[in-house]
Amino acid sequence: MPLGLFAAVAGAFAYVGAVDPNEPGHYPVCPLYRLTGLYCPGCGGLRSAHAFVHGDLLTALRDNALGVAAYLGFAVLWTVWLVGAVRGRPLRIGLGPARLWALGALLLAFTVVRNLPSGGWLRP
Repeated sequence: MPLGLFAAVAGAFAYVGAVDPNEPGHYPVCPLYRLTGLYCPGCGGLRSAHAFVHGDLLTALRDNALGVAAYLGFAVLWTVWLVGAVRGRPLRIGLGPARLWALGALLLAFTVVRNLPSGGWLRP
């Protein structure tokens, strides 16, 4: 199972690395941004992934810092999962209500700050 997920994620990153999201018409515009002009937590995620694939970490962080943290967090979690699978131990993720609320609060804070005038450094 970990190898199948790795193949899917690697394929998605390869596609985004090959098809530049900075070129208009390749990907749809974020519906929240289109309707309200506000940036959601995922806005800039494709541009961030494209820059990340090409090794441009500063541009990736500028386009979506939370996305880069998610890519790295996924890599760590996937590695732990793979090592556990090789050793015959199932992956157990204990995300209780407090951690889920904290994650939601982080996403909300990121969204609010990147839409404030002083949060321009978090905008894609």
